[in-house]
Amino acid sequence: MDAPLDGSLSRPSPRDLPSVDLVLKTPAAQLASERFGRAATTGAIRAALDEARAFLLAGQLASLPSADHVALAAGDALERTARASLRPVFNLTGTVLHTNLGRALLAEEAVEAATAAMRSAVALEYDIDTGTRGERDDHVRDLLIELTGAEDATVVNNNAAAVLLVLNTLGLGREAVVSRGELIEIGGAFRMPDIMARAGVKLVEVGTTNRTHPRDYAGALGAETGLVLKVHTSNYRIEGFTREVSARELGEIARARGVPLVNDLGSGTLFDLARLGLAHEPTVREAVMEGADIVTFSGDKLLGGPQTGFIVGRAELIAKINANPMKRALRVDKIRLAALEATLKLYRDPERLAVKLPTLRLLARSRGELAALGEALALDVAERLGPTFAVEVVECASQIGSGALPLETLPSAGLAIRPVGAASGGALNALAAALRALPLPVIGRITEGALLLDLRCLEDPAGFLASLGALGTLP
Repeated sequence: MDAPLDGSLSRPSPRDLPSVDLVLKTPAAQLASERFGRAATTGAIRAALDEARAFLLAGQLASLPSADHVALAAGDALERTARASLRPVFNLTGTVLHTNLGRALLAEEAVEAATAAMRSAVALEYDIDTGTRGERDDHVRDLLIELTGAEDATVVNNNAAAVLLVLNTLGLGREAVVSRGELIEIGGAFRMPDIMARAGVKLVEVGTTNRTHPRDYAGALGAETGLVLKVHTSNYRIEGFTREVSARELGEIARARGVPLVNDLGSGTLFDLARLGLAHEPTVREAVMEGADIVTFSGDKLLGGPQTGFIVGRAELIAKINANPMKRALRVDKIRLAALEATLKLYRDPERLAVKLPTLRLLARSRGELAALGEALALDVAERLGPTFAVEVVECASQIGSGALPLETLPSAGLAIRPVGAASGGALNALAAALRALPLPVIGRITEGALLLDLRCLEDPAGFLASLGALGTLP
């Protein structure tokens, strides 16, 4: 706590600190009580007095804080604790589906649907026509069947859960055959072999890291085989001397032996990204048509919806999966189902999908559009940062993120901010910290001696500039 300006020259004593009751009578404390409640305000005042007492005992305060001073300190502390930790930010990192920043932004239709579900009782597991109990999957089942071409579908809370549930249902106590080159690790050191072990299946690896042949699978299938697993390596690529067995080939091998083929697409998509000028990513419909008995994929990545995991495929297998007791533990709530239904309905109009769905809209933005945005912002940003920094519009490269098309980059543009004059490189770290400390934090990345603010995900330039207006004095 800072010392008051009008302090006494004599050494202050902790015994002379204002009482809690006296502080509570100040206007600032009364306002805090109205906003945060008397109990919380009293606790904050006690904490502020304890801090002042510790400073006094350490000889770090030249004078006693007044009751008003203590009340203001308590109010500031309450404001900090009242601020939500899950806060909106400006994602200017250049990664569209940034896992640490929440991945996909939801379409307005999905936001409205989720809000309505939060505000009202909904027919989650209730059949309005018959007045009897219904199934929550029914809200999206027909849409998923329509959009993927599968016989049936179900949904759980994320794709890792989808894979876990499928493996446990179809392979418990039996073998799951998978190529060594597809034993992936996703974020947070979450590895496919670990998921398989938790699912209760025995991993049977075939082939080598870079080359797997049809004969490798055929030789591994036997009486103990529960399923064949194909994993789409969406978060990395092996290039050079490689061989991969296609899903179509693998489907024929599995069918000949009477075992199901499970194709985990990971960051799956219902939309051909080639229509946006990106590399083709296998779609769920393609995976179904190629012969997979079960396909699993995510809802909050390329699909652009809330965090969910989808399981689509043969009806008899989906029925078994839904009968697994684990399914209840992995189900989604009404809020996500509402947002998911609204998101899937957008896919019925593919011609306008890239406009309505934020993920595709952001991926489709051109470098020219973003460079023009940068030119419009550069002077205002430079004015807010002051003479310590230079601001330049530069070309850069964005990425999709969340493991999708790891080698594919998107031509983009951004603002490169560099220290000038006597300012050191440490000024960039200080600036990045100051931007993160804004009421609406701005998150960029430091690269090549500059703080780069990639503009691909900036759709509210006025709000961005308003947030920069809260910057204090910069180094």
